[in-house]
Amino acid sequence: MLNVAKSIQIEHVFKVFGEHPEQALALARQGLDKSTILEKTGHSIGVYDAHFTIEAGEIFVIMGLSGSGKSTLVRMLNRLIEPSSGAIRVEGEDIHSLNERELRALRRKDISMVFQSFALMPHMSVLDNTALGLELAGVDKATRQAAAQDALEQVGLGGWAASYPDELSGGMQQRVGLARALAADPSILLMDEAFSALDPIIRTEMQSELLRLQEIRQRTIVFISHDLDEAMRIGNRIAIMKDGHVVQVGTPEEILRQPANEYVRHFIKGVDASVVFKAGDIVSGAHPVMQEQAGHGARAALRMLQDRDREFAYVVSAGHRFRGIVSTDSLRSALEGHEGPLALQHAFLPDVAPVQSDELVADLLGRAATHAYPLPVVAGDGRFQGAISRTRLLRFLDRDTPPIPPGGFDAAHAAPVSAEKGFA
Repeated sequence: MLNVAKSIQIEHVFKVFGEHPEQALALARQGLDKSTILEKTGHSIGVYDAHFTIEAGEIFVIMGLSGSGKSTLVRMLNRLIEPSSGAIRVEGEDIHSLNERELRALRRKDISMVFQSFALMPHMSVLDNTALGLELAGVDKATRQAAAQDALEQVGLGGWAASYPDELSGGMQQRVGLARALAADPSILLMDEAFSALDPIIRTEMQSELLRLQEIRQRTIVFISHDLDEAMRIGNRIAIMKDGHVVQVGTPEEILRQPANEYVRHFIKGVDASVVFKAGDIVSGAHPVMQEQAGHGARAALRMLQDRDREFAYVVSAGHRFRGIVSTDSLRSALEGHEGPLALQHAFLPDVAPVQSDELVADLLGRAATHAYPLPVVAGDGRFQGAISRTRLLRFLDRDTPPIPPGGFDAAHAAPVSAEKGFA
C-alpha cells in the first residue's frame, strides 16, 4: 500500500543551542536579536519562532545564507535535533510526544532524508546500498531488494544494480542516494542541500528528475537550498530564513512580486524571473478579439481595426477557442477584388502557433523577436487567454521598473479592448 503525502505543521518552534536554554528563550520572546542573546547568555538561537504549515504533496524549499537556521529547522522535522520550544506535527500528530519505538517507526515508514554527501558504502553493490535503510529496519532480504530495485528503476538506474559506487558518476551516485530514500516509499522526503555537490549540468538534470518523480508519485518534499534559481525552479513554495527567523513564506511568484522586506528584496535581486513566471502570468487581455462567423466578418474586422488604430486582431470560436490572427494588411489582401461577404479565415496570418499558458517566459523571447504580432496565449483546452506583446515582455524583463501587477499592466494603465461578439 502506497503511503499518502502528509502535511507538516510547525508551531512557534524555537531552537536554542546550549545547556540552559530558558534564559535565552525568555530574551528571544522579548525580541532581542541573536547576537545580543549570545552575548548575554552564551547560548545561540538556531531557530526563532518558526510558524507555518507545509502542505501535503508540495515541494517546500527552505533558503538562507550559511547560519540562517535552515538545516537546524529541517533536522527538527524528524527529531534529529530536538526543538527547545513549540510543536512539530506530522498530519496533526505531535512528533515530540512519540517514544523511541514510535519515532523509529515514523522515520522508517513516513520520513526519509537525502543529504549532500552521497554516503554510499564502497564495498556494497548499488542494489545493496539502495536497500541499506530497509536492511537496518529489519526488512527481509527479498522484500528490501525488490523495493530497492523498484526505486532504482524510478531514478533510471535499474540496469546498474550489480555495479559498485566507484563505477558511477557523481550524478549517478546521487541518484542512488535518492533511490535509497525512495525505497522506503516515504510520505515525506527531507533533502538537505542534496544537489549542492554536483556540477551545474548534472544539478539541473537532478532537479528535472525530482520534478518527474513528483509527477509520478506525489510526496511532501522539504528541500534545503542556497541556490535561488534552484528554489524558484522546483519549489511550490519557498521559506527564506535570516538569523533563525523565517522572514517570508510564499510561492516563487509571490516572493518575486511582493518581497516582505529589504532583506528579501536584496536576496532575490539576481534571480532570472523569466525562468519562474509563465506566459499565463503576464498575458494581457487588452487586444481586439473577434468571434468567427460563417461566411463573413472580414470587412467589418478591417473597419474596426482602422477605427481603433490597431494592426492585429485575434479570432476565436463561439467557445472562445483560438482560431487565428488577422491584420489590417492580411484583411486588405484578402478583400482585394472580392465582392460580397468574406470569412475571417481567408485573412488568417500563416503559420501562427499559439503559446501555451504554462510555457516559461524565457522560452518566448525568440518567438517574440521574430513575429510582428503579440503572441497569442491559450489554456490547455485551447481557450484564448490574451496576448503578449514585445513591449509587455520587455517591461516584464526590466527589473528596474515596478513588476507587472497580477491584474495586468494593461488593465492598470490602459483602457482594455472589449471582445467583439461577431462581425457582419
